Amino acid sequence: MRCRPAPANKLQALPRGPEVLTKPEHSLQLELQQPLQALLPKPRNRKAKVQFPGRGLGGRPEAPIWFSRSSTIKDMNYMRFINARSASRKHSAIRLMAELLLKAPKSAISLVIGAPNPNTFPFKSAVITIENGETIQFNEDLMKKALQYSQSAGLPELLIWLKQLQIKLHDPPTLHYPPSQGQMDICVTCGSQDGLCKVFEMIVNPGDNILVNEPVYPGMIHALRPLGCNILTVASDEHGIIPDSLKEILAKWKPEDAKNPEKNTPKFLYTIPNGNNPAGTSLTTDRKKEIYELARKYDFLIIEDDPYYFLQFNKISPTLTLVAGSLLCTWRNTGAKPWAPTFLSMDIDGRVIRADSFSKVLSPGLRIGFLTGPKPLIERIVLHTEISTMHPSTFSQLLVSQLLHQWGEDGFRAQMERVTKVYRKQMDALLAAADKWLSGLAEWHVPTAGMFLWVKIKGMNDVRKLIEEKAMKKEIFMLPGYHFYFDSSAPCPYFRASFSLASPEQMDMGFQRLAQLIRESL
Repeated sequence: MRCRPAPANKLQALPRGPEVLTKPEHSLQLELQQPLQALLPKPRNRKAKVQFPGRGLGGRPEAPIWFSRSSTIKDMNYMRFINARSASRKHSAIRLMAELLLKAPKSAISLVIGAPNPNTFPFKSAVITIENGETIQFNEDLMKKALQYSQSAGLPELLIWLKQLQIKLHDPPTLHYPPSQGQMDICVTCGSQDGLCKVFEMIVNPGDNILVNEPVYPGMIHALRPLGCNILTVASDEHGIIPDSLKEILAKWKPEDAKNPEKNTPKFLYTIPNGNNPAGTSLTTDRKKEIYELARKYDFLIIEDDPYYFLQFNKISPTLTLVAGSLLCTWRNTGAKPWAPTFLSMDIDGRVIRADSFSKVLSPGLRIGFLTGPKPLIERIVLHTEISTMHPSTFSQLLVSQLLHQWGEDGFRAQMERVTKVYRKQMDALLAAADKWLSGLAEWHVPTAGMFLWVKIKGMNDVRKLIEEKAMKKEIFMLPGYHFYFDSSAPCPYFRASFSLASPEQMDMGFQRLAQLIRESL
């Protein structure tokens, strides 16, 4: 069966080319069928009822399904989510001067910062060829900029593009709020995990209660555990977090307890809503609605870690057509809004911090991610960056910015669809191998996004010896499930298999060997 992509419906274009640098005011506007201001709360009265006449990507008139026709915005006390360590951070005088210098006229004389003289840099120019055969060229002037210090929040030209992207994809209700009251803000980070670690270090005090749904990405376990917080684990199923499990945990408190620090109500919920690592599950929109309402009721933040957002397999569907006696498989988008609604798109209070990453769709080695959230919190992250990494790689940011502006929206969307098809094909190959060799021995759910298959072996209470010893001796490398739980000593019948790199032949051989080992172990 032969597959080819069908032409996608075009949306209004994101900025492309150098004009975005000379007309930033244009790049920050949506070309909607009705003014953006009409869709958003008035900036000076956050207690008013907010009417939603209909928001959607490309201006499709649709009523949001996660709220009633009017919802009351709740005032946020952001100091509740800023610990003493973060509150004590101040702007670096050198960083402030450096940013002022960037805005100064060329006639200004600078004797203030210790930036290295670019004439000493050994790299003079570069030409990078991209997927379509076009090139990105760094001439000598651009190379000097790429190799120099830059703004801690991120390069302005990249931030402009990313802000426009977030507006088009998520239409955040907080876009026009006053800065002190949760206005949407963005900063670039050294990969999303760098940003998330800084978020945790901003919020968490020893002894704080934190909500995390299990199984969970091990990187977050190792980031949170040293902070000394109490981890309250929320159960999940094939549709993500189970709201009743979250309600059961929160029932220990009254909603008003959030105003009393001694009650120690949970500070935030951390979750990967799409293609959960390791389970491959995605939260349904109805569950997101329910979870967001619980966050409003008990006043906690939602940390929306979404590195697999663009790798959603249910956003495209196959259409089979008989052509010249052969079946032709054509992939088509399932709707005008191809990706699932996000917590950010529901966030009328300003209580969501969203982490995005280019690692899965451009390159992990570039180490470019970005955080979107309320300005009072994003500002604290930037202050942390000023004295830690100082800024993400200028070269990586410029490379990504040049690529995105050269692509425009059509090129960006084409890349997302190309990557998704690659991983969907890989997933299908692993599922075929699982059906062939593991049927009757194990059970699993088909991943909705991401790169992983979460497999439960039947009849085995714990698989760590099977996966870490027997399978490795047979040259099959997978990760036993206990790594994805805070209590790693508990027995676990699951393992995670990644389908991102292995060939279909390797997947088939690996599961064939594993099936034999399972039979020998039962």
